[in-house]
Amino acid sequence: MTLHVISTPTASATLAAAVSSKTTHHSHPTADNLPAAPRTVEETGLPLLLVSELALKVMHQHGLTHLHELSAHLRLSAALLDTLFAHLRKETLIDIRRRGALDGDVEYQLTQIGRTRATEALSRNLYCGPAPVPLADYAAQVQAQSVSTMGVTQVQLEQALAEVVVRTEVRDQLGAAMNSQRAIMLYGPPGAGKTFLCEQMARLLTGHVAVPHAIEIDGEIIRVFDPLVHRAVQVNHGPHATIDSRHRSDARWVLCERPMVITGGELTLEMLDLVYDPRAGYYQAPPHFKANGGIFLVDDLGRQMVTPRQLLNRWILPMEHRVDYLMLRNGNKFRIPFDAMLFFSTNMQPAEVADEAFLRRIGYKIFIGEMGLEDYRRILRDVCDEYEVPFTDEAFDTLHALHVEHERQLFACYPRDLVGQIADYAAYHGRTPELTADMLHWAWHNYFATQPVRPAATNVEKTS
Repeated sequence: MTLHVISTPTASATLAAAVSSKTTHHSHPTADNLPAAPRTVEETGLPLLLVSELALKVMHQHGLTHLHELSAHLRLSAALLDTLFAHLRKETLIDIRRRGALDGDVEYQLTQIGRTRATEALSRNLYCGPAPVPLADYAAQVQAQSVSTMGVTQVQLEQALAEVVVRTEVRDQLGAAMNSQRAIMLYGPPGAGKTFLCEQMARLLTGHVAVPHAIEIDGEIIRVFDPLVHRAVQVNHGPHATIDSRHRSDARWVLCERPMVITGGELTLEMLDLVYDPRAGYYQAPPHFKANGGIFLVDDLGRQMVTPRQLLNRWILPMEHRVDYLMLRNGNKFRIPFDAMLFFSTNMQPAEVADEAFLRRIGYKIFIGEMGLEDYRRILRDVCDEYEVPFTDEAFDTLHALHVEHERQLFACYPRDLVGQIADYAAYHGRTPELTADMLHWAWHNYFATQPVRPAATNVEKTS
């Protein structure tokens, strides 16, 4: 399944500033949103057996032996691992290969018993990544950074969408809907800009969220952090010079921009469950799980293999109670928070999608339709600026006349698609693109699959 992520401008700007800055750690976002680093195995909330076997697997699979290498890989402090390895030495699973003069300068090696134990652990579970966090800690963190704590004002929305062309009434509906904490449905004809507007709502997401690399439940591992979905921001985790873990944040978590996850016509009911890899022995979190703290968009509702009613019924519990239930391979069910703003986008009428009882659970049904004439002109002008095609009022009048002649409504997608074809044609011929009447007719007939018209060669000038 294809997942798309939309970056929030605020977080992107923060990250860009952190990357470009040459100053001290104060230029990076703070780790206030991250839990404190555990100082003992007990404080990780994980079973001692799980942490021990994870360390043995990493040593065996990745060949890591130095204390600080293992600390960086497992995202656990060197002090914690030093204590853990003292226990593993008593169990004759590891030995000290070398101890340097500096604090924490220690190299370990697996014993024969340790290699056997690591091989057995790998046969059950190939997970060798950062140490997971317990499910209870994850649920508490999601609640602490809930997207429901964000409020949207008219001023904020006007600033975020200043460059987005949208009718005033639709703008007000979207602003109010973002404060509702209820599901939102955008409906209307294809090409009206529903998906685009949903994506622009990511501009209103503020703050950062802590996302765990993985979580542990009943001894099972579920990978949560996904670099295709979660955009990490640089953060100062605290002092790294010693093995002391005081005043450090828990590196098992990644501070990220609030995510936006988009699924489309490929979505099935099975994709909303845990995905277990029998060869790897662990799970991948489903898309709405990864969207916690942000926005989850079900795009093109009605184009999935399952019926809209079947798909929407899957969301009744999450929408009403803000939780979801997932099942492990042994049949055990567990509860996870559902803390994402849920958007649906569809070309169908709401009454065709679901019955009245379900539609009541969707707080806002917002119609996205034809643009006004001046809004359409602005979109065409903006697209021309983007493609470096000179805009003229005469060209706009020609395009508007084509809409009238062929009884086509003014949808937001048309200017970009038509100007894009004109730019493609000019690039093919090595010429400067122009928004002439002939080129507009050629692009129109090509785009709408009507009788094609070959543009006159005199309508485009050779690039000097």
